[in-house]
Amino acid sequence: MKKKICFVIMGFGKKKDPLTNRTIDLDETYKKIIKPAVTASNYNCVRADEIMESGIIDRSMFALLINAELVIADITTYNPNALYELGVRHAVRPYSTIIIKEEEEVSPFDINHSRTLSYKHLGSEISNLEAKRCVRELKDLISTVTTTPLTDSPLYSFIPKVVQPKLAQEHFDEIIGELRTREDSIYSLMENAKEMIVREDFVNAAQKWKRLSEMVENDSFFVQQFALCTYKSQTPNKLVALTTALTIMEKLKPFNDAESLGIAGAIYKNLWRETSDMEFLNIAIETYKKGWNLFNDYYTGENYANCLEQRALNESDSHLKIYYRIEAERTRKEVIDIVLPLLSVHKEELEEVKWRSATLSNCFRSLGDISRAEEYEQKFLNENPETWEISTFQATKEELIKLKL
Repeated sequence: MKKKICFVIMGFGKKKDPLTNRTIDLDETYKKIIKPAVTASNYNCVRADEIMESGIIDRSMFALLINAELVIADITTYNPNALYELGVRHAVRPYSTIIIKEEEEVSPFDINHSRTLSYKHLGSEISNLEAKRCVRELKDLISTVTTTPLTDSPLYSFIPKVVQPKLAQEHFDEIIGELRTREDSIYSLMENAKEMIVREDFVNAAQKWKRLSEMVENDSFFVQQFALCTYKSQTPNKLVALTTALTIMEKLKPFNDAESLGIAGAIYKNLWRETSDMEFLNIAIETYKKGWNLFNDYYTGENYANCLEQRALNESDSHLKIYYRIEAERTRKEVIDIVLPLLSVHKEELEEVKWRSATLSNCFRSLGDISRAEEYEQKFLNENPETWEISTFQATKEELIKLKL
């Protein structure tokens, strides 16, 4: 490869931050900040999952850690593999390593003196304004590292006489081969699965996510996507797909992140719809409630309120019926208080506003404000949602209309 290589070590997909309990989409960081900055700096940008054939670190990884002219390490969510690989890089290369992290992260003691670029992540996305700022700053850092290399490894800083290991270029070329051409790499499989979801090919998408979950053990993101696509596939029928998805999610219990709680809640809710078994609705309520109470996650909040309304409809005790409806109304108002400022303040900066708009539409409709419900429904549609996303929104809308009859 003629261009110099920048090897990026970081987690991929959506990961839970153990300190803040937030779920961070690390792919957003890679696609909106790291890759644009690296490419603009005339480096060939390679992320670990673009060359990995399994979740186990292989010789390609070690070769890149030794010989890549530049390494960028994103330690957001304290991904253990990323931290390990950063340690290896610091052991084999005295300079040309850049650390980045989400601004709420606290750097581990051993590297808190290293040069670090911080960025603001909104969880599922990064604002365009923030991405532009970070791309600019990261490009400046790359330029500095390239033109004026300084020791940034703690090992070589404290013990400067350590002999750096070397890997002959011909051996490096032999190990690396053609980067990002393997159809069975984690990156390729993940991109294929995402494309299938856009095409609503949930059956084949589920198979891709299944393979990924087997390749990378204990990765919750792959398991979540496997379960999500399984229940949306409705294959061989809705009930079997839902029970299979529930079995897949069992691997992640206890559910302690918003993504798992949201998917599990949806499975239980749909199981109730298919079977009319109130126990499924009760579990859905408790699952969504946990996601709402722990994370103020608007998706679980909206669905918690919707399930409470359904529970009220099927409750014979008049006092409980009143409680469910009051709790649903209170929750929807709190959801609006959380989501509305995000759209009004940051709308011009965000790519993904459709689900926030859909949530506001549903909440306003439930509260009887039809004018604002229609306003935000149109904003949702203006974002060009996929066909399956429109179907999901319409199903919820129709359900809410029936509740008010």
